[in-house]
Amino acid sequence: MDIKKFWDEGVSYDTYLQQAQESVDHPKTQLEKDYHEYYVLGVQRMNRMSKIYQPDEEQLKTLAEKKFKGKILIIAEPWCGDASQALPVVHSFFSGYAIRITYRDQTPSLIDDFLSNGSKSIPKIIFLDENFKVISSWGPRPAYGHELFMKHKADPGTYTEEELHNDLQVYYAKNKGIDTIQEILALI
Repeated sequence: MDIKKFWDEGVSYDTYLQQAQESVDHPKTQLEKDYHEYYVLGVQRMNRMSKIYQPDEEQLKTLAEKKFKGKILIIAEPWCGDASQALPVVHSFFSGYAIRITYRDQTPSLIDDFLSNGSKSIPKIIFLDENFKVISSWGPRPAYGHELFMKHKADPGTYTEEELHNDLQVYYAKNKGIDTIQEILALI
């Protein structure tokens, strides 16, 4: 895939948030209608995380020491609970960097080149150098969130999907993006 094409066609975080709100206010596609409640939750979560997230000073020092000079391309969808937690954090923490967002469900999609254990899980945050060469990628959720997900997969009868989603949201609210950034910093 030509990653630069996806970069060029990607949108800014502000446009992404605006388009998500438009999907809430005026759903047009069948997916927007079917996933309406998830779009509503996604917008609420992005707005909340944007308000509560404060970049950690030590993490900012680590970023400066890394001398990262690239760009960040994110594969996401506004209805995704993990994406709605991660995108505001990445947008705020990397505010001095070029960031673009491409949609997973567009055709063609870049996600096929960034599968997570064979799945099209999002968000996928891709770090590029100045020439659009992939440095690394992160996603779809921090390690603790992945542990919760695997617990559900191992025994969905005991640890239900509802419990998983609740525990994930409690974790995201308490952690406030710290783990997401810490894991990303380890990759760049």
